[in-house]
Amino acid sequence: MSTMTMAAALNSGLRHALDDDPTVVLLGEDIGTLGGVFRVTDGLQRDFGADRVMDTPLAESGILGVAVGLAYRGYRPVVEIQFDGFVYPAVDQLVTQVARIHYRTGGAVRMPITVRIPYGGGIGAVEHHSESPEAYFAHTPGLRVVTCGSPQDAHTMIRQAIACDDPVVFFEPKRRYWVKGEVDESFDDVPLLDRARVVVEGTDVTLATYGPLVITARDAALAAQDDGLSIEVVDLRSLSPIDVDTLEASVRKTGRLVVTHEAQASGGLGAEIIASITDRCFDVLTSAPVRVTGFDTPYPASKLEEHFLPDLDRMLDAVDRVMGRQHSLTGWRAS
Repeated sequence: MSTMTMAAALNSGLRHALDDDPTVVLLGEDIGTLGGVFRVTDGLQRDFGADRVMDTPLAESGILGVAVGLAYRGYRPVVEIQFDGFVYPAVDQLVTQVARIHYRTGGAVRMPITVRIPYGGGIGAVEHHSESPEAYFAHTPGLRVVTCGSPQDAHTMIRQAIACDDPVVFFEPKRRYWVKGEVDESFDDVPLLDRARVVVEGTDVTLATYGPLVITARDAALAAQDDGLSIEVVDLRSLSPIDVDTLEASVRKTGRLVVTHEAQASGGLGAEIIASITDRCFDVLTSAPVRVTGFDTPYPASKLEEHFLPDLDRMLDAVDRVMGRQHSLTGWRAS
């Protein structure tokens, strides 16, 4: 076990993947000489060479197009999109090619492409550098969509994503890159890539979340203990497919559900999760599930993002609502 930041854990995972499989190649803007803007790929080009860790032009559609060609030739490309808001030029490649080729060819061709995307807010960035576009990709059949909430999951899941024969969109919560945690690099007895994980056990309310809000949800569960409430926190980890079985087991225990994510509410994953749980658990729900999300606006200027991002108080307010308690916040949209 080693103590690492999430960025270092990702670096270690990428290093293991490059070591383990000579067909793994990395490509992206400034990932080589610079080591990436967040230094996630620091030192990899030095150790594995410029033919396996490749700097590319500023052309996201071109980067994904090259990755498609590499996958056809038997490689496992790992693409870095430098910031979440830069992915949109590559959506055409992802949606019309990468996600469809396996189906289009009747299973004859695989697309083992991993697309790494730093996402979410909390770093005081300018426009196009703080987005939560995960719902676009989770809506697309043929793509796996995952996100890590801890250094351990960052290390394990990036290795699993690269080894997966399906295309994986791998969202990395950029404001958590510097969070430290214990990391076991042995890769033994790890949970499957598409499984959720209960990170805090509880009995009163299920609080489902993912990525950057896992830490906030854990803090909310800790704070609720002082008020006599027991919150079970479920880290979804996989956004497509969603591990509804784990969520169902939790909600059947607690009878209540709060879902929180940074992305806007309308058309978001919170709605899909609540619909799925309502279908399965209507008989045990003691109150209507509640969402705590970003607001239905473009991502705001950095000085306003603390008002946009779900925080501990908004989560606990939602918990009070599903518990039937008096809640203090008014005039904001939770769903």
